[in-house]
Amino acid sequence: MMSTVAMALSSALVGAFLQGAPCENFASLQLPTTTITSAEVVSAGPYITQGRGGPQTGPTLPEHCRVAAVLAPSSDSHIEMELWMPSGNSWNGKFLAVGNGGWAGSISFAAMAGGLAEGYAVASNDTGHEGGSGAFALDHPEKLVDFAYRAMHEMTVQSKTMIESFYSEPARLSYYEGCSTGGRQGVMAVQRYPTDFDAVIAGAPANPHTYLHAGDMRRDLFVLSDEANLVPREKLTMVQEAVINACDAIDGVRDGMLLDPRMCSFDVSSLTCAGPETDACLTPAQAGTIRFSYTDARRSNGDLVFPGFIMGGEESWVHTNISEPPSLIIDTFRYIGREDADWDWREFDLDEDVSLAMENGGYINALSRDLSDFRAAGGKLILYHGWNDQLIQPENTVNFYSEVLDTMGQDQDDWMRLFMVPAMNHCRGGYGPSQIDWLSNLERWRESDEAPESVTAFRVRGNAVDMTRPVCAYPEHATYSGVGSTNDAANFTCEMP
Repeated sequence: MMSTVAMALSSALVGAFLQGAPCENFASLQLPTTTITSAEVVSAGPYITQGRGGPQTGPTLPEHCRVAAVLAPSSDSHIEMELWMPSGNSWNGKFLAVGNGGWAGSISFAAMAGGLAEGYAVASNDTGHEGGSGAFALDHPEKLVDFAYRAMHEMTVQSKTMIESFYSEPARLSYYEGCSTGGRQGVMAVQRYPTDFDAVIAGAPANPHTYLHAGDMRRDLFVLSDEANLVPREKLTMVQEAVINACDAIDGVRDGMLLDPRMCSFDVSSLTCAGPETDACLTPAQAGTIRFSYTDARRSNGDLVFPGFIMGGEESWVHTNISEPPSLIIDTFRYIGREDADWDWREFDLDEDVSLAMENGGYINALSRDLSDFRAAGGKLILYHGWNDQLIQPENTVNFYSEVLDTMGQDQDDWMRLFMVPAMNHCRGGYGPSQIDWLSNLERWRESDEAPESVTAFRVRGNAVDMTRPVCAYPEHATYSGVGSTNDAANFTCEMP
């Protein structure tokens, strides 16, 4: 902890610096537990990233000050971050923090580019380690704290100071946007640091982290218990087509999408082969895998660990064709729960390993359902999840939303709204409209008090938009008026199911 004298000296240095400092001078800015490693002016131009097919051009970025820094809130912390600040009149006066995915381990540059192109001063960090493995947590509890919640908070605090230094005025509003691990980071910030952000977008939250991975391990071990349980990709497509054919019209429109898959009660056993196995039917073991995948993971006492999958997104499932559980999942129990790099994942026990993970790193989970401090601070929260999410079961986010209402009272839509996107996969993509400008909707809500009764989702085929649909604030559904194209959002209204 810094002494009172050191803190006073640091504050004085920062105060002297708050004069609209040129970008190049940032190397001399003194901030607590922070080392600025570089600061440079980057000329305006397109954002270039390396994709699978080679260089790809992203949005056109304004001239900006690119600052890189290392944060060390503990003696074992090494959090790398960057802050990009638009020059001159390009700044919209606001700050945007963007989240990570998986075990993080890298700065989210592409997400930063999107925010900068919109005029934001935007920041991201690597959560305190390098690479997408959970191995960093073994024997390094402070690094796990950084990953869990501290890195995002420290980055936000220091970014706000640097922004004020650069522009001679503070950001008038601070926003956060993230999906998956980024969704967990969003709800964690709302719970632990309710004044860090004025408004938050939390998509498909990977939360509670340890319970999510416990449910994954249970499912993967079932599949791997017998080679006959594996389901080929083409059969998953066949199952999905059968589910959609059976349940598509329940919502009143045949469009190849399930508006709310929970309304579907298709019996997958009807696809069991009557004779020899073909690609158009399931063996009894394969049908068993599909049915098991729909079931919730529960402790031996019946307590819910994590929900099962929802019907309608089977084609994108990844767990039915594996040789072992992904390391992303194993690492939670190998490095946090068991604290043993040589632990054999075949020894996983749902009850025991959930308890060990909670004992050794339960703070990685955002568990509180009382978000009253964030509400009292004037915060706005948008939650979203795709009904066809193949990685994080969508009903978990519905449960989170419902539990907040149970805790705080049923009327919370003046500051919190949930959007469940039909036919959308994990965070984006899928066979339905899934391109949604979440940030613009959040801005209108926080800045103009225009609460989003619905958001418009777009589907792009080739280079053209071929379908738009409203995604209604849960629990309302988009209902077809009966007139006009079902590919046009204007012909739908939001109504209670």
